[in-house]
Amino acid sequence: MTDPAPKHKLSAQSEVLRAIATVELTKGLIVLAAGFGALSLFHRDVWDVANSLLHLLHINHRHHYAEVFLRLAEGVTDRQLVLVAAGAALYSTMRFIEAYGLWRERAWAEWFAAISGAVYLPFEINEILRRPSWFNAAILLINVAIVIYMLYLRLVKHASPAQV
Repeated sequence: MTDPAPKHKLSAQSEVLRAIATVELTKGLIVLAAGFGALSLFHRDVWDVANSLLHLLHINHRHHYAEVFLRLAEGVTDRQLVLVAAGAALYSTMRFIEAYGLWRERAWAEWFAAISGAVYLPFEINEILRRPSWFNAAILLINVAIVIYMLYLRLVKHASPAQV
């Protein structure tokens, strides 16, 4: 019996990039599923579906977020559902491309991850100032860490011209 080919050990940098790529892939899949969910509501009474969902989850209709949820669902049109699904497909495609590039350790993907992560920071900071929670703090800290790590890779570790 022959020994299997030796396994290639990944560097710590490769492991981190692959972990981030996995997070980006997961985000893309979740949003893609939400887009298909929006399409599944096509030609249906969205308010009725939202009301049934709240009932299924045993959420009181008088809860602030439940009221907001039902108000949003009240005026949804089929055109809006298609736009939401198209937006979800676009966002997912961007996340999938980023995940591929990070997995393959491409310089452009590191820049893309730094920039796209930095875009969310003002919104995350605003959210934590409005509604402080451990969850919001964790999301903000993870995103800051990713942005800093990507900038470190591009500006410090790979000080040579960008590799594509």
